[in-house]
Amino acid sequence: MTLTRGARITGAVLCAVLALMAVAWIVRDIRAADGPGPVWEYWSGTASLRDMVRPTTTSTSLVLLLAYAAAVVAALRSASAASVLIVTGVVTFVLRLPGVWTVADTPAPEELRDRALLTTYAALVAGLALIVVGAAGRRPVPQGEERPAGPGRGAGVAVFLLLGLQAVIFTAWEIRQPFVFPSGFYPEWFIGGAPLSTPLIEGPPGWVTVAIILMSLVAALGAVGGAALARPLGLIAGGFILATGALGLARIIHFELYERFTDLDIEGQLTLVSQICSLLIGPVVIVLLARKGVARTPAAGPWGGGGPWDGGGPWGAQQPGYPPPQAAPGQQPPAPGFGPPPSSPPPRW
Repeated sequence: MTLTRGARITGAVLCAVLALMAVAWIVRDIRAADGPGPVWEYWSGTASLRDMVRPTTTSTSLVLLLAYAAAVVAALRSASAASVLIVTGVVTFVLRLPGVWTVADTPAPEELRDRALLTTYAALVAGLALIVVGAAGRRPVPQGEERPAGPGRGAGVAVFLLLGLQAVIFTAWEIRQPFVFPSGFYPEWFIGGAPLSTPLIEGPPGWVTVAIILMSLVAALGAVGGAALARPLGLIAGGFILATGALGLARIIHFELYERFTDLDIEGQLTLVSQICSLLIGPVVIVLLARKGVARTPAAGPWGGGGPWDGGGPWGAQQPGYPPPQAAPGQQPPAPGFGPPPSSPPPRW
């Protein structure tokens, strides 16, 4: 299935609106902090929070901004536009949903909270609209046009292993958190609220991490199965993983952890290794999934033809590339479908 022209234009406009909202908040933070440097330091966790104005965004908004920009192009030109719009809408809705109950409790000027709440509701409506447009605007692919396709077999297996490994790493650290965080820090880590200080328009860190884990798992399973949705979902997950690795690298350099690796305890060493893994896994996943999708051919049956579910063998049409069955001399060609073979002609006396 592909998208109608009207659905493509509508989806591109919605993604552009979401991108503009992300740009507006990032620019606001840069202006309030007197430059992008303090914002980056806040995102990476290397800033001193005593004298700085805390930004309202995190790297989540930057990754979403890049995803929206790519979705605008895909909505207008890609054969997989329907999957791109649906995935972008779902991710937007999930990541912006906590703002409905966290914005009101965030310590910020009332005018700023009102703008943040308006942005949250607008993002939720736009996310739902993208899902509707991507689902309702589909039509059969005309003859001769490119069809939506997922990653090839080799790329799908590689993405499955990489995203699966990253999901395991993130999950392991989330299981570890309750043992190192102060008492009473849960469930605020996932749903927000005091004593956790969440940036104004972002979700709680635990909520965002769980969303990335689910994105990675779904994209991994879709990639190994060749699903078209695995490409946009895996690209977004890869973007979040790359951002995690880049921010971790900034902390490693800022605190010179690479020079003190042998002096760190086992948890510190594992943290550093995990961040390096994210820095490597993210770009590889993006490169593998950014390549053009490949339509997989059905596997051959045990006698050389396709199985009963792909049109080959006695239950369906003959597979392309295989010659039709030939009749023996003096016999009629076999009829397709069920039924006994035609009887032999009577012998001649």
